[in-house]
Amino acid sequence: MADVALPRAKPQMIEDSAWTRLKHNRNWLGFWFMVPAMAFLIFFLAYPLGLGIWLSFTDTRIGRVGHFVATENYEWLWDDSIFWLSVFNTLLYTFVASALKFAIGLYLALLLNENMPFKAMLRAMVLIPFIVPTVLSALAFWWIFDSQFSIISWSLKHLGLINQNINFLGDTTWARICVIFANIWRGVPFVAITLLAGLQTVSPSLYEAATLDGASRWQNFRFITYPLLTPIIAVVMTFSVLFTFTDFQLIWAMTRGGPVNATHLMATLSYQRAIIAGQLGEGAAISSAMIPFLLAAIMVSWFGLQRRKWQQGENND
Repeated sequence: MADVALPRAKPQMIEDSAWTRLKHNRNWLGFWFMVPAMAFLIFFLAYPLGLGIWLSFTDTRIGRVGHFVATENYEWLWDDSIFWLSVFNTLLYTFVASALKFAIGLYLALLLNENMPFKAMLRAMVLIPFIVPTVLSALAFWWIFDSQFSIISWSLKHLGLINQNINFLGDTTWARICVIFANIWRGVPFVAITLLAGLQTVSPSLYEAATLDGASRWQNFRFITYPLLTPIIAVVMTFSVLFTFTDFQLIWAMTRGGPVNATHLMATLSYQRAIIAGQLGEGAAISSAMIPFLLAAIMVSWFGLQRRKWQQGENND
C-alpha cells in the first residue's frame, strides 16, 4: 500500500499546545516567575561580587585602570599587621556581640511570651533600637561616650565615683567595649522579635502535658522550647553573624577604626584602603578575604538545620 501522508499540525496548534503545557507545568511556570528576581540578584549582587573579586587581582586605583597582578594584593595583606589586627577585631566583635545578642534576645523573647500587663506596648518598645537609623544611633552613642561631654562620666562624677572623665573612645579596650555595646543595643530587637515569633508557634498543650508529668520550667525549655526553636535559632543567628561581621556604618560613625586601629573591622579597613586611600585593588582584596568567613557561618547554619530532620518526620542523622 502506498504510504498515506499525515496532515501536519498547524503552527497555531503547536503554539497552543506549548502554552497549555507551560500553564500546567508548575516547574516551568515557577521558573519564569523567578526570572525577574534572578535578574535583580545577578545585577545587584552577583555582578558586584564578581567585579570585586576581579579587582582584588589587579592594581587598580581611583582614576587609573589597573593591570592584572595575580595574588600580589593578597601577599601584601599577608604581611600587613593592620590587616591581621582587623581580622582579630572582626572575629572578636562578631563572636562577643552575636553571643550576647542571642542570650539577651532569647531572654526577652521568653519574657514577652508570658502573660503580662502592657505586653503589646513592651513588644513595640523593644523594636525601637532596630528601627532607628544606624548612623543616628552611632551619633547618639558617640555623644554618650564622648571624652568631654559623656553623660556617663558626668553622672559618675556627680555621684563621687570618679574624679575625671573616662576616655571611652580614646582607650583601645574601652573603645572595643563601646562599639560592641552599641551593636548589641541595635541587634537585640531583631533576635528577640524573631524568636518570639517562633515561640508563638509552639503549642501550649506540649507544656501542659510536660507539666502534668512533673517537668520543671527548665525541663520544659530544655526538651520542648529549645528543640522546637533550633531551626529558627540557626536562621536568625546566621543573619545576626553576617550583619555583625560586615558591620560598617556603626563603626565608621563612632570611631573611624580608632584609636590606633583598635576598632578597625575588615569592612572599615577595606573602605579606608579602597576609597580614602584610592587603592581599589587592595581594598577589594580585603573585602574578598571576608568571603571564606561568611561562607563558614552559612555552612554551620545549613548543617545545623539538616540535623533537625526529625521535625520533618525523619530520624536525626
